[in-house]
Amino acid sequence: MAGHEFFEPADRKRPVADPTAADPLAAEEPRPSCDPAFRHGVVVGFDGSTSSERALAYAIGMAHRSHSGLIIVHVANRLPTTVWAGCEPPVFVDVPDHRTEVLGLELACADYLAEVPWILVERGGDICHELEEVGREYEADAIVVGSTHGIVGRIFGSVAGRLAKRAQRPVIVIP
Repeated sequence: MAGHEFFEPADRKRPVADPTAADPLAAEEPRPSCDPAFRHGVVVGFDGSTSSERALAYAIGMAHRSHSGLIIVHVANRLPTTVWAGCEPPVFVDVPDHRTEVLGLELACADYLAEVPWILVERGGDICHELEEVGREYEADAIVVGSTHGIVGRIFGSVAGRLAKRAQRPVIVIP
């Protein structure tokens, strides 16, 4: 026997992409449509840092004043891991960091979020791209982010600066 087969539960099976398809991205599962209650809401990037907490506080006030929903976005870090299954070539797999679950529990217990309807959206990938993508999906009125402090932001460019250059909607940067 060359290997072992591990069967997944029926609810976890995903359709396999057609290798003969012209566009490999067309085979991806479409994202579910967003909740209409949050359409034209306020998108805020949140990772639990001090600057993102300030951005969240500002976004809560903005959503409360405009009587709209708050879309809290956490772009999860994905850790590339190599998986080698004997004679098969190595495969890179994204391993979630589970930080979104912790942030979700903290936000669910927060009293200051009782004033506005809110949802937490987890994405993986480039922070700027994902924030703009969520903003587009929800037709957001604005995207609120905290400023980046430190040497990493100076070397690679801050998320706020990159987002402000490419976004198709207003970007509010909170110091």
